[in-house]
Amino acid sequence: MNINETKNFIVKLAYFLESSVQYNKIKQFFYDLLENDNYPYKKYFDFFMIFVILSSVTLLVMDVKHHVPQWLDDLDLYFVTTVFIVEYILRMWVYSDIHKIVIETHEEAVFFSKPLKLSNVFKKVLKDKWEYMTTPSAIIDLIAILPSYRGLRVLRVLILFRAFKMLRYTKSLTSFLEVLKNKKFELITLLTLSGFFIFIAGIMLYVFEGNDQNQNIHNLFDAFYWALITISTVGYGDISPVTPEGRVVTMLIIFTGIGLISFATSIIVSSFSERLTMLREDRIVQNISKKESITVICGFGLLGRLVAQELEKEGVSFVVIEKDSDLAEHAYSMGYKAICADATREKVFEQLKIKSNISHVLCLTSDDIVNIFIAVNVKSLNKNVHVAARCSDEEVAQKMYFADVDQVIMPEEIAGMMAAVYVGEPVAFEVLLSIIDQKDKIQIDEIEITAGSLGDGSTLKELQLESLRVILLGILRGSKRKDPEFIFNPDDDFILQEKDNIVCIAHQAAISNLKRKMQ
Repeated sequence: MNINETKNFIVKLAYFLESSVQYNKIKQFFYDLLENDNYPYKKYFDFFMIFVILSSVTLLVMDVKHHVPQWLDDLDLYFVTTVFIVEYILRMWVYSDIHKIVIETHEEAVFFSKPLKLSNVFKKVLKDKWEYMTTPSAIIDLIAILPSYRGLRVLRVLILFRAFKMLRYTKSLTSFLEVLKNKKFELITLLTLSGFFIFIAGIMLYVFEGNDQNQNIHNLFDAFYWALITISTVGYGDISPVTPEGRVVTMLIIFTGIGLISFATSIIVSSFSERLTMLREDRIVQNISKKESITVICGFGLLGRLVAQELEKEGVSFVVIEKDSDLAEHAYSMGYKAICADATREKVFEQLKIKSNISHVLCLTSDDIVNIFIAVNVKSLNKNVHVAARCSDEEVAQKMYFADVDQVIMPEEIAGMMAAVYVGEPVAFEVLLSIIDQKDKIQIDEIEITAGSLGDGSTLKELQLESLRVILLGILRGSKRKDPEFIFNPDDDFILQEKDNIVCIAHQAAISNLKRKMQ
């Protein structure tokens, strides 16, 4: 095979891999298994790897004073090492796509009418893989493999580096490292400041007591060691100043150490507080994304709180999205699943899997424009989601309907209507209010007729609603979202159809009994 045939083979193979569904599925599987925390099987892989790592380190510890059986030594040499080598190769494989580099280089050569140079392809591939190999996690993975070569006995000590691999598989340790990474600037500043004080204090002590006045200080390193131990408030006592000048330096560095430690503690605590909130919300998103027919409440003002309380009574699964961190924290303190996020952004709804898991979105912020943006955002992601939006302005309400909002809620208008009823018919108002508040467990409810259920194709007379102690108000026919037809108090001969909704008033027990019968 000459050089041109080799080039053609490599290019054809690259395009084949790009179009191969099976290859991409396999690679995606290993990527999810190694990197995707949301992948259901990853936790089992993590448990397996932690077990392998702890077993290897345990064998090293046992081998210090007690010679381990040969079969255990062979298990560590062959099985554990093979696992680490396979994992290292798989991580390098899923890190990037070699065939995409080949395709990109080939298309670039074709565009500029130049021959494809395999040397350029190999350079790009090696550069890409080298970027992975030089990452800290990849270096730890490589060091974890080296102790398998028993010819160099000293390499067995590197087995301890296998313990660092647990950083990949333990979320708490990973979260701790992310906390430190987020406060990198503050911690570097603190470290620099600490190094400066240690350097100055060590020099001063060496100048004051390094001329044979202190028998424990033999060189400059001893002085720096004393400064580090003192500023960290450990104070072993193996080196202590004997001159007045040295003791003054000790007092100053002790106060400095207390301040630095307090500063470091405040940095880490504040960062952990922020991180814990993020972890809590991530857990909420993961739990919600596994459920179906989720209702999302956008905004946790007065109206949002009232709606959340009613949904909780009804046993409806819901999550609150609130931009204000204080209100989001308040919702969480009330026992609700709450996320501090901007509902006008697509990301939060995509994380909640809006295309499959969300059924209703309630836009209940106090800003009409924000509610419109949320509604447009939701409808652009999934038109089948039922969106109800709060609105205070009649003109804005008309625009909401143009934005495909299914239901516009105008609290001020509803309050005005209720006030008018109270003035004109106070008794009727009290009855209506008691029904809304579900006093005496009386409620208005709707029951949808599903295909094949008892009500599908039956007449109202056949349902015998009166014997069930249920009062029929009417039938809602057609889509509940667009121009439904409400038939008030229909005749007994009225024939029910699939997707009709029976609107009735009754005791909660009677409603539950009717729903069971309809199912």
